[in-house]
Amino acid sequence: MRLTILGGGGFRVPLVYQALLSDRGVGRITSVVLYDTDRSRLSSIGSVLRQQAALGPGGAPGLGAAAGGVDGWEAPVVTETTDLDEALRGADFVFSAIRVGGLEGRTIDERVALDLGVLGQETVGAGGIAYALRTLPVAVDIAKRVAALAPEAWVINFTNPAGMVTEAMLPYLGDRVIGICDSPSGLGRRAALALGLDASQAFYDYAGLNHLGWLRGLHSGGVDHLPALLADPAALGAFEEGRLFGVEWLRTLGAIPNEYLHYYYFARETLAAVQSVERTRGKFLLEQQSAFYAETAEHPANALELWQKTRAERESTYMVESRAVADAGERDERDMSAGGYEQVALSLMRAIAHNERASLILNVRNRGTLRHLDDDAVVEIPCTVDANGARPLTVSQLTDHQAGLVSAVKAVERSTIEAAASGSRSAALRAFAWHPLIDSVNTAGQLLDSYVEHLPDLQAFR
Repeated sequence: MRLTILGGGGFRVPLVYQALLSDRGVGRITSVVLYDTDRSRLSSIGSVLRQQAALGPGGAPGLGAAAGGVDGWEAPVVTETTDLDEALRGADFVFSAIRVGGLEGRTIDERVALDLGVLGQETVGAGGIAYALRTLPVAVDIAKRVAALAPEAWVINFTNPAGMVTEAMLPYLGDRVIGICDSPSGLGRRAALALGLDASQAFYDYAGLNHLGWLRGLHSGGVDHLPALLADPAALGAFEEGRLFGVEWLRTLGAIPNEYLHYYYFARETLAAVQSVERTRGKFLLEQQSAFYAETAEHPANALELWQKTRAERESTYMVESRAVADAGERDERDMSAGGYEQVALSLMRAIAHNERASLILNVRNRGTLRHLDDDAVVEIPCTVDANGARPLTVSQLTDHQAGLVSAVKAVERSTIEAAASGSRSAALRAFAWHPLIDSVNTAGQLLDSYVEHLPDLQAFR
């Protein structure tokens, strides 16, 4: 089978390839095509992947492709291209992880918002809207090319804002586009492990939108264990979200929020924390990854070692401002070593390709699952996956509080999609003004004008 990775020069691509190396099953991915608009980044990541392949699935020298394979195992063949059509032809799966505007664009997304006293996170609030406005037209063009050149391919979307991008691609790809994120499954896994449960056998009653959902039930052995978890301060303090939100607030909610809801529940404190640091997250990653790509270009033989070192620093500083607000301490080593979105992607591909029934939390059409939203709204919920794709499972309904926040943000998403498709300034202004983290129409207008000034892709919204 052939997997095409759009954004193939991206820093996290080796995570996907490492997951593929661990797959020894029949019918696994045998060919990987990396597509990117930046040839030098492609070359750097290609070097990392070749060194991963040389180590093989066990990560030990001499067990990989260079040794001719083990028990018939061979590493997926990697090719690189800057031609989108070439990358798409013949693809069985297309993994989309593009970043339009690069990390330079992300730094602008963050800084413009912060300068106007608004949170500038890349997928939440003003930064997420700006990111989407320049990303959605590119994502839609990709969807059209996939429909024309690889109509039988399944598109796995990780491009942020993941739910919004997935919804924008649906008219062209239908249910063959599925959005993924590792946050919900990571939350469920951590909650299960905190109680000593087998995370692989648990059902997570989780629902919402991408980066805006709640774990409302933790079912195993016919029992909902979430009440027991909420009643156990030691267990709550044993994992990231418990420390991030605090025992009292989690008990008050009666649910465990996705980590990104910290930006909503502790908006003032998080904004102050972000404003107090010298470098935004985007600026940090820009400097870090620029150094990685430059050093890899000079020393390609050390590509994998350089990537591993850079990734460890990246992961340890993830959401550092929110953890500082909550006094949550360092990230748990077990959390950083656990599989993330790459394992979700691999499980999704295997379930579809081999009709191996799986249960995954995905971004798909609502189809009546959550009554507060229409059928075509993309939501993040548990699904059953097989050769026919992903189908939503029954979950408990959102509370009024949850439904209100989800409905408000869905309205923002749809105004953003409309603006990106039409170039309508009015639609773009609505998106900024309606977002719960932007509390002024005047500020919304200033945000839009400043983004237009700093981002060439947004000139249509003058």
